[in-house]
Amino acid sequence: MDIVRVVDDLVCTRRVPGLGSASLRVVRSAQGVVSVATDPVGAPVGRWVFATTGSAARLAMPDKTCMTDLTICGIIDHWDEDVPAVTEHRATGAGSGASKG
Repeated sequence: MDIVRVVDDLVCTRRVPGLGSASLRVVRSAQGVVSVATDPVGAPVGRWVFATTGSAARLAMPDKTCMTDLTICGIIDHWDEDVPAVTEHRATGAGSGASKG
């Protein structure tokens, strides 16, 4: 799963049938990568969300046959984008429970 920010709605009047009527959002990663995600949770513009990719993205949709490879799974209540990612903390050993000695 990835943490991304919703930057805009995306309205498409013509779509492939496999996309159905899924709501679409334009999202941007912390690295600046812009993507389009299906949004079954109704995330508003400006909010940080977590999203899943690949086959898990289809399973996160109410209609499991929806043709998507990026789906918003939840709205994050609070996210400070200036705090280093958890994986960075683990790489340095912070919070790993290892004792110094």
